[in-house]
Order: sequence, then C-alpha cells, then structure tokens
Amino acid sequence: MKRINVRDRFKSFFGYLKTLLTRHYRSLLLLLLGVYLPFQFFGELAEVVWKNQGGFPWDEPILLTIRTMATPQIDTVAIALTQLGVAGGVLPATIIISLLLWQRRQWRSLAYFLTTLVGTAILNLTAKLLLRRVRPSLWESPAPEYDFSFPSGHAMASMAFVAALVILLWGSRWNWVVVGLGSLFVLVIGWTRLYLGVHYPSDIIAGWLASIAWAVGVSLVLKPQLIRVDR
Repeated sequence: MKRINVRDRFKSFFGYLKTLLTRHYRSLLLLLLGVYLPFQFFGELAEVVWKNQGGFPWDEPILLTIRTMATPQIDTVAIALTQLGVAGGVLPATIIISLLLWQRRQWRSLAYFLTTLVGTAILNLTAKLLLRRVRPSLWESPAPEYDFSFPSGHAMASMAFVAALVILLWGSRWNWVVVGLGSLFVLVIGWTRLYLGVHYPSDIIAGWLASIAWAVGVSLVLKPQLIRVDR
C-alpha cells in the first residue's frame, strides 16, 4: 500500500506541476528574461570597467581588506563554511524541505520552491557561460575555483534558498526567525567567497540581487500562498 501511495503522490505532484507550469510558462519565461537582461548588462558593465579601469574601484580594496584578517585557522573555518552555500548545505536542505512539502501535499508551495531554486541555477550557469568573467588572482586561494567568476553561484543559491523560505513562511510565526538566521547565513556565505579570494564583491552583489528578483517574481506568478495545502 505504501508503494502505491508514494507512486500516486509523485504522479499527483508531477501532474500538478505540469499543469501549473503549462499555464504560466509564458510569464515565467518573460520573468527569466526580465531578470537576466539587467543581469547581463551589469556583467558586461563590470567587464568594460575592468578592462578600462582595472575593475570597480571598490572590488579590489574590499578583497584586500578582508585578506588582512587571514590566518590558517580562519582559512579552515572559511573553507568549511563555504561548502554550506551549495552542496554541503543548500542542496541537502532543499531536498529535506521539498520532501516535507511533498509529504504534506503542498503542491503549489513545492512547485514554487523548486522553480525558484532551479531557475536560479539556470540564471547562474547561463551568465557564467556567456560573460566568462575571470576570477580574482590577487593571492593564491586556499580553496581555488576554476570556472568563471560572475555571478557567484554560492551567493545566488544561498539567497534564493532563504528568499524562497521567507516568501513561503510570510505571515507565520517563523517568518522573522528565517529572515534573521537566513540573512546571517547569506552574509556568511558571501564573506567566505570574498575571504577565499574566489569572487569579487560585484559577483556577490549581482548574485544576491538576481536571486531576490527571481524569487519574488516567481512568487507573483505562481502565488505559493494562495492555497496553503493544495489537494
């Protein structure tokens, strides 16, 4: 019986998801384009400024200031914490929350949550491949990265995750707890990327803004709080 229940529940959710996305795919595509175009413009502006002036005037000074606090002990902490931004934290937490929403049959909320996180990943990958901004090389990083710099995937994933949770919990007693802890989490992840020297501050800021815009925009399209428990 449990196997049938699980199979039927998956079938029910994916049927709901297909219907919802089919109904709103034009709006979501326009939203994706609307978020990406200014994202692209910012990235190209950063490249022009970098080539002509050596980057935004605040990019390198901020990195060098953060670098002054470097110690082997902080290196170890930063390397451990930065893993929480994607594979070591956001990804497993996303799976757990998705399973909880699935178990409670909150299809609309689950569809919103997954659309927000997957869409953020698409925005990040597309921007990296098209803009191809080289990572900072001001010092040898204790945890080097070898793909492109703009925008920060860790910053985008952590912000999208927190923003989606805030929207889903808006109006509940847990909302401000998530705002407070989530803000701290996002700032810590952003700091680790700068401390490790693998991103410019502009990579972080652009990632945060794009994730917020996407999470809020998707919520306006899919309205995850319209029905608390979708059956």
